[in-house]
Amino acid sequence: MKRRKFLNISTLIGASAYLSPRILLSSPIKRPKLKLGFIGTGLRGQGMMHLATYRNDVDIPVICDIDDGMIDKAIKVLKKASRPIPKVYNNGDEDFRNMLDNEDLDGVFIATPWEWHHPMSVAAMKAGKHVGTEVPAALTVADCWDLVNTSEKTGKFCMIMENVCYRRDVLAVLNMVRSGLLGELLHCQGGYQHDLRGVKFNNGSQPYGGGVEFGDKGYSESKWRTNHSVNRNGDLYPTHGLGPVSTMLNINHGNRMVYLTSTATQSRGLHNYIVQHGGPNHPNTSIDFKLGDIVTTVIKCANGQTIMLSHDTNSPRPYSLNFRIQGTKGLWMKDSNSIYIEGVSPNDHRWESDKEYLEKYDHPLWKRFENEAKGSGHGGMDYFVFRAFIESMKRDLDPPLDVYDAASWSVISPLSEKSIKKNSASMKIPDFTRGKWKISEPKFAINDIY
Repeated sequence: MKRRKFLNISTLIGASAYLSPRILLSSPIKRPKLKLGFIGTGLRGQGMMHLATYRNDVDIPVICDIDDGMIDKAIKVLKKASRPIPKVYNNGDEDFRNMLDNEDLDGVFIATPWEWHHPMSVAAMKAGKHVGTEVPAALTVADCWDLVNTSEKTGKFCMIMENVCYRRDVLAVLNMVRSGLLGELLHCQGGYQHDLRGVKFNNGSQPYGGGVEFGDKGYSESKWRTNHSVNRNGDLYPTHGLGPVSTMLNINHGNRMVYLTSTATQSRGLHNYIVQHGGPNHPNTSIDFKLGDIVTTVIKCANGQTIMLSHDTNSPRPYSLNFRIQGTKGLWMKDSNSIYIEGVSPNDHRWESDKEYLEKYDHPLWKRFENEAKGSGHGGMDYFVFRAFIESMKRDLDPPLDVYDAASWSVISPLSEKSIKKNSASMKIPDFTRGKWKISEPKFAINDIY
């Protein structure tokens, strides 16, 4: 089924989401106060916990982690906000299951190493809790299906906490797309282009840089994240680039991703960093990092569009998510802060600044909550994604970024790995909606609620 015209905002506001019979917009608040548990109290967990303390509709009665140092830091966050000290589960890797079974919670927020997102999310839904999980939601095709099946069976949602979907410029461009300014979309680009060498390596006592240690000798993310670069070659972190363009392309809502192909360069950046900062004789110079420095993935959509994703975390470079949104009437490119609209831009074949367009199409969410979002993480994006999570639970509604999004966006990683192993062979992308995408209406950011 091809849909050549994107729905305008007024149409979207009046539409309901097929994947759930519940109406997104006008449901009254059913739970005035929520009990939220945190699994994972590292830097990310602490940041979101800090956001939670600003809400008088959220209590945090319990937390879970295996790192006593991080637990202490999380408790300090709550003490500083004059919140009660929570019950702590810290008896080994599997103690989260005891927390889920024993505690009366409306939902849990998961901010743990990637490999734990799927088992923790599934266990939480089976225990009757809604889930907000950091990205990616799962690391294998089977685990993506497990998330979907468990959510459908239990009636509990699994929201992927992809905060870049709420970036101010991204939401403004979403408005441009929905208004028809760019015409019918043809091609979108996004990626995770972020020099993470100082995250993947540190001195064992600080989270960023200062040394070339990782794993058991590392601290914070270097304890676990770097091992993925040792053992895997693919787009390991696709959702920051893919999530926003998926909302613009109506993925799972009138459109879907059909297949992909991926390729990777040689691996040089991490080895060179170790030599530069640890010396040529450091033991880690002998490690064979499998992750190519630059991984490129091309995706074909059911309605004809293409998506190009890039993963670039091992090289010296400025931060970029590489956004390009191109339609039959023009295109927007983030890195140059440029836009061109045929017949509208003042000069043919010449870029103009996107500043006035971003202001004109500023999303109602940002207009309404700009002051509340100030000071929250990632330029305010964390405020909006956390608010969506909480408001979905309060209203007993499916979240705007749901389990089908979690599975569809996360599955790109294992499929890209398989494609690279098979000399860039084409990989089919599963339809996690089981065909319901054909009649499902968009539900992300269709109003100023969440």
